[in-house]
Amino acid sequence: MSTVESFVPSLVHPIIQPTVQPGSFLTLHYRMAGLGGADIINTFDSKPATLSLGTGELSPAIEQRLLGLQEGTRATFELAEGVAFGDRNPELLQWVARKLLKDLGDPDEHYEIGDVVRFPTPDGRGEYAGSVQQIKEDGSAVQFDFNHPLAGKRVEFEVQLIGVL
Repeated sequence: MSTVESFVPSLVHPIIQPTVQPGSFLTLHYRMAGLGGADIINTFDSKPATLSLGTGELSPAIEQRLLGLQEGTRATFELAEGVAFGDRNPELLQWVARKLLKDLGDPDEHYEIGDVVRFPTPDGRGEYAGSVQQIKEDGSAVQFDFNHPLAGKRVEFEVQLIGVL
């Protein structure tokens, strides 16, 4: 008759999943959309994104909702109007003279309503975008909306945290 002995470890170490902290480096898939609207960005069908919290790649309101989530989590958040990207600012609807547009870019550029145009920041180190809202009949100026496309809107943010460092 043989005896079977079982080995039971005296200490069991649980596997602790990394959690999102301020300054974490993340690898993730995410989707951002206005509720009931089209996606503004969606990485689920392509390569995952990598970003660091606190660097402005995501809005502070979205980053706040990621804090404390564990690696491997998949979650969806709804943010109320104006929470994710602030309220719409009517001062960010601005007319830009065609002459300035020619000086900043292609002099033969043709603009249409809905086009998104990138402009250099005053210091030349970055850029910002505006969407074409109107074009004067004589073509002398173009009105741009420099608000974030989701400013003043409810936002749905879906995330799958692949890695947290």
